[in-house]
Amino acid sequence: MSAPTPSTSHLVLIPSYNTGAKVYETVAAARAQWCPVWVVVDGSSDGTAAGLQQRAAADPGLRVWLLPHNQGKGAAVLHGLQQAAAAGFSHVLAMDADGQHPADLIPAFMQASQARPEAMILGRPVFDASAPLLRVRGRRVSNWWTNLETLGAGVADSLYGFRVYPAAALAAVMQGQPWMRRFDFDTEAVVRLAWRGVKPINLDAPVKYLTAAEGGVSHFRYGRDNVLLSWMHARLMLEFALRLPLLAWRRLRGLPPFQA
Repeated sequence: MSAPTPSTSHLVLIPSYNTGAKVYETVAAARAQWCPVWVVVDGSSDGTAAGLQQRAAADPGLRVWLLPHNQGKGAAVLHGLQQAAAAGFSHVLAMDADGQHPADLIPAFMQASQARPEAMILGRPVFDASAPLLRVRGRRVSNWWTNLETLGAGVADSLYGFRVYPAAALAAVMQGQPWMRRFDFDTEAVVRLAWRGVKPINLDAPVKYLTAAEGGVSHFRYGRDNVLLSWMHARLMLEFALRLPLLAWRRLRGLPPFQA
């Protein structure tokens, strides 16, 4: 298979924190589908930073950024967005480093973004038998709140992190407030982008929950992260309530509810 032609507008961005050797497989799979691929190592202590740097030294299509300590997925993505903007890229496809996301769908998601650059291309997860039932059911709650907060903008799934974002719009959203730096990133990103008038386009994508024997690593903590999500939705609902008079006025005028 021939090497992917380097893109000057779209890149793959992989935040990574203590995923072990699985990150090497994820990066290799992404590089087989796209160029360039950037990795932001979020203060990992598992030795993978050095291994990724060695690979980047031998691969001009791979670039690695190292953060001095763990700051959270959203913080790692924001660092990548800022560097992408400085390098002239307009869009980033964010994917997890732990092997859950389908690298073979990168070209299809990028093509959808290139056809609709004003939109965000969101993965709609297709679960298999490996998906924990508690996680599958729990995300329905977050999706319900997201649908309310965006007035049914069309976000099919608020938590699946395999997505293409307009980089400038997402960076502006994140730089304007202190949240969205940890597990709250994925959901709050789509809500706030929808508030800016960025339309969601949903594409099916499988998700694989790997066992420990398969090299799977999960940093999800049910109690801690659900508290974080609850706090996030409380904040978003407060802002949504404050927006309601303007939303009602725009609807009476026949305008889209959220400003593009």
